[in-house]
Amino acid sequence: MPETDEMSATTADASEGVQLRDAELAAVLVMLLGEGDAARLLGQLSPEELKMLGEKMCQLGEIAPEAIIQAVDDFVARTEKLGIRADGRVDRVHSMMRNALGDVRAENMMARILPDQPRYTSLELTRWLNPEAIIPLIKGEHPQAIAVLLVQLEAEVAAKVLHAMPADQQSQIVHRVATMGPVQPEALTMLEELLTRRLGEAQGAAGIAMGGTTNAAEIINNSGKALEKRVMPEITKIDKVLAKQIEAEMFKFEHLFVLDAQSMGSLLREVESDNLIIALKGIPEEQRDVFFRAMSSRAADGVKDEIASRGRLKMADCIEAQKAIIAIARNLAAEGVIAFGAGGGEDEYV
Repeated sequence: MPETDEMSATTADASEGVQLRDAELAAVLVMLLGEGDAARLLGQLSPEELKMLGEKMCQLGEIAPEAIIQAVDDFVARTEKLGIRADGRVDRVHSMMRNALGDVRAENMMARILPDQPRYTSLELTRWLNPEAIIPLIKGEHPQAIAVLLVQLEAEVAAKVLHAMPADQQSQIVHRVATMGPVQPEALTMLEELLTRRLGEAQGAAGIAMGGTTNAAEIINNSGKALEKRVMPEITKIDKVLAKQIEAEMFKFEHLFVLDAQSMGSLLREVESDNLIIALKGIPEEQRDVFFRAMSSRAADGVKDEIASRGRLKMADCIEAQKAIIAIARNLAAEGVIAFGAGGGEDEYV
């Protein structure tokens, strides 16, 4: 009996050895990917597969170049005869776009990729129109219908359309954009009829997530300071919490990346050196260049050295430092020293 048990165990170990080798090769390949690609790949696995792969990724330790070559060679050997079928390619790309961008933005992107495909409704077609063509279609309509359309347009186009709406409606429209949430298919069908006087194709039984504070902030950022000064106080009267959420979206640290050297220089003169170092520690190196270009070579080198010498920092501390810089940028923007966004037709000049 002991000999039989030992033989069974040896057989099981040998069988398991092949599986573990496969898992190790897969673990190496996953670790060669960027975090975003790896996350999307891992999201397709079952809990059991994730557990096995995760264990192998943690257990591998140092990975020699030979192991990497073996993993890649094994992958090539298994896939070189498979090819990629063309059948269903458009549907697969469409599905990837939906997973990455959401339903509405995916439809918009597919309309750009394959503009000749006949499946697009009048709502998709409207996204191709310039603002001058869109404005007559919705002038005088209910703010809710206008808001549903605006969140599906590019921010610059939506801003111009918003500018053309009556001043007493603009705050209502932005408020509805920011609080929209799920939109029922019936609302989209009504918008289809409004735009082209035809029934739109069914949008599915579930509501489609649209709008939100990010959309509202993008539209305002591209509408110019005059509209912002008119709309935001009205939104604050309606809902103070919502107004703060929109303002937080309007001013994010990445918005500083578009500042020109002069504006960035004006901002950096008001920022404490320690705050700048901590804030920049929290973003990738390639995104720091816009800050360094606004400094002298000597000052930029000094900041780079300080960042390198800080070691590991909590991301929460980096975010707090970024928020402090954003607050300074907001004050400078309010004073007209720096400007964000593409601006609209009613910008103030001095």
